[in-house]
Amino acid sequence: MDDDKLVNDQFEELLSHCSTICKDENDYERIRQAFYFARDAHSGVKRKSGEPYITHPIAVARIVVVELGLGVKSVQAALLHDVVEDTDYTLEDLSYRFGERVAKIVDGLTKLSGVFDNNSSEQAENFKRMLLTLSDDVRVILIKIADRLHNMRTLGSMLPHKQMKIASETIYLFAPLAHRLGLYAIKSELEDLSLKYRFASEYAEIEEKLDETKLQREEFTDAFKAPIIEKLKAAGIEFTIATRVKSIYSIWKKIKTKQVSFEEIYDLYAIRIVFNPKEGLSEKAQCWHIYSLITDIYRPKMDRIRDWIGTPKANGYEALHCTVMGQGGVWAEVQIRTQRMDDIAERGFAAHWSYKQKSGPDNEIDPMLEQLRHALRQPTEDAVEFLDNFKLGLQVSEIMVFTPKGDSRTMPKGSTALDFAYEIHSNIGNSAIGAKINYKLVPIFTEIAAGDQIEIITSSSVTPSVDWLEHATTAKAKYHIKQALKRDNSSNLTLGQDLFEQKLADLGIKSQARVFRKVLPAYNVANKREFYSKVGAGIINLDNLDKVLRTNAAEKLIKYWSVQLIKPFLSKDNEQNHKQGQMTMAECCHPIPGDEVIGFELPDSTIEVHKKSCPEAVHLSSLKGNKIVAANWSAEKVMSYLATIAVRGIDRVGILLDLSKIISEQIDVNIREVSFSSHDGIFEGRISLYVKNQKDLNDIMDKVSKVKGIEKINRLEADSIN
Repeated sequence: MDDDKLVNDQFEELLSHCSTICKDENDYERIRQAFYFARDAHSGVKRKSGEPYITHPIAVARIVVVELGLGVKSVQAALLHDVVEDTDYTLEDLSYRFGERVAKIVDGLTKLSGVFDNNSSEQAENFKRMLLTLSDDVRVILIKIADRLHNMRTLGSMLPHKQMKIASETIYLFAPLAHRLGLYAIKSELEDLSLKYRFASEYAEIEEKLDETKLQREEFTDAFKAPIIEKLKAAGIEFTIATRVKSIYSIWKKIKTKQVSFEEIYDLYAIRIVFNPKEGLSEKAQCWHIYSLITDIYRPKMDRIRDWIGTPKANGYEALHCTVMGQGGVWAEVQIRTQRMDDIAERGFAAHWSYKQKSGPDNEIDPMLEQLRHALRQPTEDAVEFLDNFKLGLQVSEIMVFTPKGDSRTMPKGSTALDFAYEIHSNIGNSAIGAKINYKLVPIFTEIAAGDQIEIITSSSVTPSVDWLEHATTAKAKYHIKQALKRDNSSNLTLGQDLFEQKLADLGIKSQARVFRKVLPAYNVANKREFYSKVGAGIINLDNLDKVLRTNAAEKLIKYWSVQLIKPFLSKDNEQNHKQGQMTMAECCHPIPGDEVIGFELPDSTIEVHKKSCPEAVHLSSLKGNKIVAANWSAEKVMSYLATIAVRGIDRVGILLDLSKIISEQIDVNIREVSFSSHDGIFEGRISLYVKNQKDLNDIMDKVSKVKGIEKINRLEADSIN
């Protein structure tokens, strides 16, 4: 198709969708003028796919109006969002032609330009700039999410290392951000697309299995829905009923975290009922009425009722969920929503805002933004730390707890009493010494649960210490603890550094990056500052430092890698060093030959190799994508690597002996550690062993799985899956 015709057809389609937001011909003309300006500015420029570049802004504008329901200024800004960054036009030009508000939105969408030092992350700096605009205009974030969605939809034309970088950014920041803003449909698509480019074979396998079971699912759901439809029609309820299939990413995540097979996932789909409420009755009452009609037909699972109408999620999500026993002993989830609730569930903040505009003041939406904005009020010069703190604030699982006076507070699931103390006030957190949970005295680091009533006990003699950071889970608590430590610990930092450097000098060792890669994980600290602070405060004792530095079992140099550098960002000297094999295994995920891996250049030019599924690899890709190095295992024989497997089964006499015999008979396999426990006839255990490659490990796991009594065996992965 001719490029001009392609562009004009796409723009005319966009205009047809704008009928819902354009009040008159003047609104259409504003959109046309933004299009003409952007088209001319990007004239002659092509995307990686070969299409004219202007097709991208048009596509983003289409997402903005169709999938987010934003207005005319947002469509203008979407069409213009790359003009300042990619052409010679300035913000002043846009402000003059399209108004100050449109120019400000584009400014928030424009990446920073300039030189960043080696310790900084350009990606993190740009994310920080974008996120800080949330306090001014949330449309910047929404348009940026639309921009990312279109980039992910067209990611196939990019080079592999670019795909890894963009997909990692997406799963690390954009998908959680979309979820926090209530954009369920977009969040799910971003997760699926990220998985597609990070783990293509696993994505394809799940997609194929969903296709294979489609007919079976449809037969079940048709039979399941039939009596419900009849009951709702008899009650005079105006409704639609549909089947929602679990997303590929959700299935993949459940397989990884729960260590189950595809066939063992029973909640592959849910039945969604969306109805138009009758006037004069509350939406909540009508939802519960539909629930009663459904449970007249099917028996409910009482511990699986979720009332998000009485207590909406922090992102504004409202619905009533229940799980009932269907035909053939199959559990099925039913979701009950009004049309308003469904719009908000699918389009999130944008839909919630439009309902607010129509119905007047709405106090529910303000806390949604306030919780996000709070994370932005904790300034830090370090963009990476800022982004990590903000990411922590995007917790998606929440619980409701209560103050002694009965006031409710929404907290992330997994929060401690210390987190709750800081949620009340920083002064209470800084002086917290203990808590009463449901009138029972408990330590301040105790995890809280939904429905708890919590009273914080304080003391003027208490001040935060470094170890508090290990127990705090919320961004707010961590920020205030760090602020308190910064005020008190400058002397500890200096003292700790002096003590450490003196200890190294006594051992005849020079302080360098390789030393810290052993020291930091050995003492369970995240960075040098925390390490120095704990040493200075006496929390870390350096008496065993010599032993820590001499231990090399956990960190083995890889001498047989085939590495291809994606970009010529290394000097010739460093490139030669890499060819000579100066690489190291990541301690967080312990990759072994056969695993899909990726490398990252460290400050000392060593390549650190991670499994692609490692959460730290995702983190590094999303913040320091220019340090990605493609890495592949060579065919040469290599040394042994540490791997850990977990087993579970029915306990019996001699089972441990049988397991040990199988492993010891495997050639070139050494057991490092074995731990087992048994309770009520069920045993669970872990076996850490050294193997040459993934085939060795798979052979062992296959043989162990055939031992009498073994019910489940799996390789232990990183603690979290992204």
